[in-house]
Amino acid sequence: MNSGDTAFMLVATALVMLMTPGLALFYGGLVRSKNVLATIMQSFICLGIVSIIWVLYGYSLAFGPDINGFIGNLDWVFLNGVGTQIGPYSKTIPDFLFCAFQLMFAIITPALITGAFAERMKFSAFLIFTVLWCTLVYLPVCHWVWGGGWLGKLGALDFAGGTVIHINSGVAALAAALVIGKRKGWGREALHPHNLPMTILGAGILWFGWFGFNAGSALSAGQTAVLAFFTTQVATGAAALSWVMAEWIFQGKPTTLGAASGALAGLVAITPAAGFVSPLSAIIIGLVAGTLCYVAVLLKPKFGYDDALDVVGVHGIGGLWGALATGLFASTAVNPDGADGLFFGNPHQFVIQAIGAGAAIAYSFILTMAILKITDTVVGLRVPLEEEVQGLDLTEHGETGYTL
Repeated sequence: MNSGDTAFMLVATALVMLMTPGLALFYGGLVRSKNVLATIMQSFICLGIVSIIWVLYGYSLAFGPDINGFIGNLDWVFLNGVGTQIGPYSKTIPDFLFCAFQLMFAIITPALITGAFAERMKFSAFLIFTVLWCTLVYLPVCHWVWGGGWLGKLGALDFAGGTVIHINSGVAALAAALVIGKRKGWGREALHPHNLPMTILGAGILWFGWFGFNAGSALSAGQTAVLAFFTTQVATGAAALSWVMAEWIFQGKPTTLGAASGALAGLVAITPAAGFVSPLSAIIIGLVAGTLCYVAVLLKPKFGYDDALDVVGVHGIGGLWGALATGLFASTAVNPDGADGLFFGNPHQFVIQAIGAGAAIAYSFILTMAILKITDTVVGLRVPLEEEVQGLDLTEHGETGYTL
């Protein structure tokens, strides 16, 4: 056991935990004031729901001994056999610490989806959906990539969760937006964010926490962590800039919301590549991500689905670009434990990345649709129209966000 690595990973784990409240503020500022608490609650409560799932059976299914490349077995239910000794996934930190670090990833992933159905989903339906989605979608996909499953064996590179977290949640968000339907007034009246300073604060917390997210995925305080830390910064800055410039060209004005959204797009895109690419490649990934995700958000009305807070455009498209870009820009010159991508003489890696992304897209979409239908049958997905008009803060939680 290495005390320096352990201290580093304790801090990284805490940083990733902070990202979920940061996401709550980011999303909370983007909705109307009558839904701010309900939106924040959907992210915040994931800290409770997923923590319990993780201890009972989640960690075992995600990282336990492999069953046919698809899922872990139940040897580690209730964290049986998991303790302060060195575990199978790290050579220098306690098993509990790796378990805790991965828990924080599992917590934020269903929270990301909530932006798609903001302002219209029942809280009871959200609780059922989250339990089922974590169990049936997140845990298998996590095992495929990181827990000894078939994608990891195939050689797919996902340093910190481009496929596991962002493609997975982005596709689920698309399914949710299609099944739940549009908000009242969508496309006919302005549904403006009520508190952009809150959103910017949330974006800043996410950016800060993301250093734990990406650098921590090295699992030790060494050269790879330093590389991931640095590529995270430059890719995010590049994406914020390219989104704002694209916005300035097409809409005439650069906005603070554009800068925050661009930064988030850059964070998403660099996540799978952070420990495998050079800083220059990271800048290119970020520049493309900002513009690509801006265009994806701009085209949303043409496709006619109400993804309220642009989860599909930022996390889905950004995550897909990041996964594919890893197959383009990865280089063993910067990380010998990775692989070379297409631009470094290995086109096969790009094919592997595309297979991994495609598998996650198909699996997540189909299973999420089924889970939504089951939840709708049990309790109903959507609040009644009059409650949607009144606002979910009052009707679902009996609270108001502001007393002015």
